[in-house]
Amino acid sequence: MPGDSEDPNAEVQYHVAVGPGDVADAVLLPGDPDRVDKVTALWEDHEEVAHHREYRTATGTYDGAPVSVTSTGIGSPSATIAVEELARVGVETFIRVGSCGAIQPDMAVGDLVITTGAVRQEGTSDEYVREDYPATADGEVVSALVAAAERLGYDYHVGVTMSADSFYAGQGRPGFGGFEAAGSDALIEELQAANVKNVEMEAAAILTVASLYGLRAGAVCSVYANRVTGEFRTEGASRAAETASLAVKLLARMDEVKREAGVDRWHAGLTI
Repeated sequence: MPGDSEDPNAEVQYHVAVGPGDVADAVLLPGDPDRVDKVTALWEDHEEVAHHREYRTATGTYDGAPVSVTSTGIGSPSATIAVEELARVGVETFIRVGSCGAIQPDMAVGDLVITTGAVRQEGTSDEYVREDYPATADGEVVSALVAAAERLGYDYHVGVTMSADSFYAGQGRPGFGGFEAAGSDALIEELQAANVKNVEMEAAAILTVASLYGLRAGAVCSVYANRVTGEFRTEGASRAAETASLAVKLLARMDEVKREAGVDRWHAGLTI
């Protein structure tokens, strides 16, 4: 094995610039660094602990539960770097918090999409594992996100997400000068027929890498656009952030109940 030019076992991580004790066991992962402020505005308290490149991290509490947030920038490569380095300092639960395009006609702008699994159209996860390995969300995280959305009264949809590497050609949009990638004209219709709910750019890689490492991960995104109706508004980001923050609180309680019951996995026979 060749030597590493940046030690992955160093105390302070090379890209995200956090070390042990800087972050909670659960971290929310928005893309936009500016969205960190929208997330922490929902918490009781917080402190920014690092800001390097696109990676901005804050740690605080939501309803008494420790929680952190780290922005990942756009796309799966940078999101996977965040998962890798945060895992090295002890993070065990990751929840992507973002925006997406809905591709089913009954989904309104501002609704939430809770991901159960993802189509791996991005390329980052291919560098980790064979292409037929599934990108699946952890069942406990999905349950906590659904419970949080229900408690908050937010409209939500649950199902499969497609993650692309390109905002334009990879999502069936025309490129510069009207360029169209091969197959892009049929992409959205094929995904609709497969009952895929939404399109975004990070979930598949986050879910895949977390699963490979035995960590919990999920995703909740606000619908900014409906590709069927043509509607677009930047609406609902705080709903996704609040749902994910409450989900962290519920996961902490679920973990307590599991310990009390002497079981390893949450199941329907337990209650919080």
